[in-house]
Amino acid sequence: MVLLMDVAAGGGFPVWFTAVYVVGFIAAVTIGSIAWYNSKRPPGWEAKERPDIVPKIDEDPK
Repeated sequence: MVLLMDVAAGGGFPVWFTAVYVVGFIAAVTIGSIAWYNSKRPPGWEAKERPDIVPKIDEDPK
């Protein structure tokens, strides 16, 4: 609550606070993209090539 009142008074967010959210957003998008590319393809995308940057994950857990 004090942080919100400080921001409302013109104090601004600390740089580290913003950096944590930016890095977290980038990590979430990256991990989500890898998971999506390694999941089952939606209709119409079955024949599309996997980008080189996305690692292949073995589906057979042992």
